[in-house]
Amino acid sequence: MAVDSRRTRAMWATAAAVLSAAALSACGSGSADPAAAPAPSSAAPSSAATPTDVAPPPIKGKLRGYATVRQLSDAADLVVRGEVEAAGFRVDEVLRATTGSTVRAGARITLAPLPAGVPDMAHMSKLEAGQVVVLYLAQDPAAPTFRTLSGDFGVFDLTGSGAEAVATTRSQAMAVSGLNAEDPAASGHGFRTTLGQLRAVAAQAE
Repeated sequence: MAVDSRRTRAMWATAAAVLSAAALSACGSGSADPAAAPAPSSAAPSSAATPTDVAPPPIKGKLRGYATVRQLSDAADLVVRGEVEAAGFRVDEVLRATTGSTVRAGARITLAPLPAGVPDMAHMSKLEAGQVVVLYLAQDPAAPTFRTLSGDFGVFDLTGSGAEAVATTRSQAMAVSGLNAEDPAASGHGFRTTLGQLRAVAAQAE
């Protein structure tokens, strides 16, 4: 049977075109066109720049809360009754003092404010001349000054005289709620007791 040469040439041309297209496709799959690739976003966060396993810095200057007079007494370097003066504080009675303290009745001590930057400072009252109070104090290790424990937590206002004088927490919110045991029902409402009771708890402090 005779073979049509024109038909044979057409078949060979078609086959060559198919093979050429396949070769170009194979080359394209191995190397992508850089112009077609999406550019990296400069706004995308870098895992190296923003690690997620690093803990946030601790809050500095946060005041400790006290639930009972006993806790205040145990923590205090000095517990005193007296009167606030323009230039300091006149000690009329020492209810408690840590070993080595030289503060005695009749002494005058310097009161320092809470450290600058403490967030709770905005909610604290001020000790003013003429106020008669019982103070729970921490001594500054670097200077002969004292600070009230956690601001208003360490301040009791006194009314009256003798052991039955009424001692009332300076603040309602920043206040203990009991003598030796916490009273949840009294939390946030301030606390009232007597000077005699403060003396008794201070005498038991460790």
